[in-house]
Amino acid sequence: MNKTPHLSLAIAMALLTAVPLALSASDAAKPASDPAGAAASGVEADRAAKIERGRYLVNTSACHDCHTPFVMGPNGPEPDMSRALSGHPESLPMPPPPTLPEGPWIVLMGATNTAWAGPWGVSYTANLTPDEDTGLGLWSFENFRDTIRSGRHLGRGRQVLPPMPWPVYRNMTDQDLEAIYLYLQSIPPIRNKVPEPVPPPAPPAE
Repeated sequence: MNKTPHLSLAIAMALLTAVPLALSASDAAKPASDPAGAAASGVEADRAAKIERGRYLVNTSACHDCHTPFVMGPNGPEPDMSRALSGHPESLPMPPPPTLPEGPWIVLMGATNTAWAGPWGVSYTANLTPDEDTGLGLWSFENFRDTIRSGRHLGRGRQVLPPMPWPVYRNMTDQDLEAIYLYLQSIPPIRNKVPEPVPPPAPPAE
């Protein structure tokens, strides 16, 4: 008797069983979808875009003009970018505020462009780097936003003194202020304890 048909049938059944198993193994080899990872990547990309926006705003809003100490370069005074946005150097004490004549305001500035004297006394530009002891490292975005909006430190402390143009910056959107804040939190921290402002001399007794 010829057993070939039975053998062919057995082979066919084996192939039909093997095909689903092969497909199953192929599916298992495919990387599983990772919605959490995709969401994290999206958040990181959004943050990176905001930081770049903040960099642009800081570089075009004159922040370095006052918060980065100036040094004498080959072409005259220029910002010392090794101390970028670190404020008035703590190693550079200033003399007492001068007595200014009455009448139109007279404003004097230090050689580093980080110390200013006027009718308000002497003010020093702040350390904007994320150093936790001497800069903005412990500030939240809300702290930063409220300071700019109100002209008072943390929204409730002492006044932000001239020449800081907060009346102009307070008109920025929350999105722009957040971008600036995120950029400032991304730069290298520099430990530099800026001196406290000095009040103006008391008026002479009559």
